[in-house]
Amino acid sequence: MSENLNSNQAMEDFSRAKRRARFNSFFNTLQWKNSDLLSLYEVTKIIKPRKETYLGMQTIPVDKIIGSEGRYRDFSSAFFPKKEMLKSRWTSIDMARLEDVILPPISVYSLGGNYFVRDGNHRVSVAKSMGVEFIDAEVVELDSQIELEPGMTLKQIKARAVEYERKMFMNQYNPTYLPMDEIRFTAPGSYPEMVNHILVHKYYINQNREGEISFEEAAKSWYENVYKPIISEVRKDKVLSNFPGETEGDMYMWLVRKWDEKKRMKHDASIEETVSEAKKETARGRLGRYFRKLADFFRRS
Repeated sequence: MSENLNSNQAMEDFSRAKRRARFNSFFNTLQWKNSDLLSLYEVTKIIKPRKETYLGMQTIPVDKIIGSEGRYRDFSSAFFPKKEMLKSRWTSIDMARLEDVILPPISVYSLGGNYFVRDGNHRVSVAKSMGVEFIDAEVVELDSQIELEPGMTLKQIKARAVEYERKMFMNQYNPTYLPMDEIRFTAPGSYPEMVNHILVHKYYINQNREGEISFEEAAKSWYENVYKPIISEVRKDKVLSNFPGETEGDMYMWLVRKWDEKKRMKHDASIEETVSEAKKETARGRLGRYFRKLADFFRRS
């Protein structure tokens, strides 16, 4: 009799949690947020941890568990179950909770002060749904200088990573000789890539000199002879108007990559030609996206 009661209760708990997942997804959509959990793979692509350390068994706060290694599409961003196929496993764990059965600890990665589930996603989902505050976990720490917070989106994590990279660049090179208020990026990895561009520029300058120039001299030359001419073309052709939210620095990076591609196919490719073609391509892409959205609207109407 008690087992049937617990089974019925677990079924009700799952239905309630699934409804909460729908509400969670609905409100996230209204706010233009991803309705899934954070993916460990996507986050580590941005943050790039330097090493991992085994920390052993710990009791961790459930509200600090913000993502998953492999099951991030199965649960809402608040870790409620989104799919009916999760029911059997989810309810069996909830029944174990109702019967005071001690379950094995979950396994997590610690990253930026928060946690990503390696094993035990259903146990975390039940714990979150039932308002459990702490859970036992086997913890492996991924070393990162970038702090994360519950509720952060991938876009916010990218912004924080870019902010960190900019701070590191400013501290290391003290670039008072560059107009850094003008040179800004929104994509992670752009500041280290800019340093690489300057170093490559420095290498080519040094080919024709006896003494090696400093990073500062190379940076000034890179800005005047590489960055500035490209941005001049970007402004002249108003390319940035096709990229809302992007900066001139982002356009520089994107165009340099396209220019490199063109030069591999056509040795005399110019930056002016690259900018002009990029503007046409992006304008066509933007118009195509507009008509696709319009068509979707009328299909739903």
